[in-house]
Amino acid sequence: MNITLHNITKKYGDKTVLSIDQLDFKTGTVTGIIGPNGSGKSTLMRIIAGIDKEYTGSLYIEGQEIDQEICKNMTLVFQKPYLINTDVYNNIAYPLKIRGISKNEINRKIEIMIELLQLKEIIKQNARTLSGGEMQRVVLARAIVFAPKLLLLDEPTSNIDPKTMQLMENAIKYTNQTFNTTVVLVTHNIRQLQRICTEAVFMQEGKVVEQDLVKDVLSRLNEDFN
Repeated sequence: MNITLHNITKKYGDKTVLSIDQLDFKTGTVTGIIGPNGSGKSTLMRIIAGIDKEYTGSLYIEGQEIDQEICKNMTLVFQKPYLINTDVYNNIAYPLKIRGISKNEINRKIEIMIELLQLKEIIKQNARTLSGGEMQRVVLARAIVFAPKLLLLDEPTSNIDPKTMQLMENAIKYTNQTFNTTVVLVTHNIRQLQRICTEAVFMQEGKVVEQDLVKDVLSRLNEDFN
């Protein structure tokens, strides 16, 4: 999915928390959004996801405003996972069931997720009894099992162990490469940015300061802060 934001302004009372003249995410790219705390990264993600509608300016996805059909083809993963009070299998199956996918196809797709994110040992376990890293793997599996055209990730790998992080990064890359999914990832991890992203956006005080290839953005930031 191609995303275009133009003259986006978001305020809380008299305080402007987001002021973006122009920002574009091209179909099939993996873009990392970086910047200090309070720079507007999560607010931007909520606007793109259609959760926050209290802003001025224009947001177009695939050349049109967000509607129900677009929402069916996108998903947002938050830093704090939320899972349904049932087993892991049914958590992952949920987005497939509501889309009317057949039981055989659900089983096939979940088997791919089990292998991709190493979920075999916990697939029958109640999702709310899992560890933090296990929960994040399940949340990501649920987000990508229906092959979304737009995957929004708000620091999904913070506070997890390196092995889990690698599994999740591999799953993100798999989704992008297999389905040409547009991925937008908020991260504080520069190494992660370099491993999985092709482009980077640097935000500060609610504004987009840089948008370019990862290496070029990091090079310019290194010059600015040294």
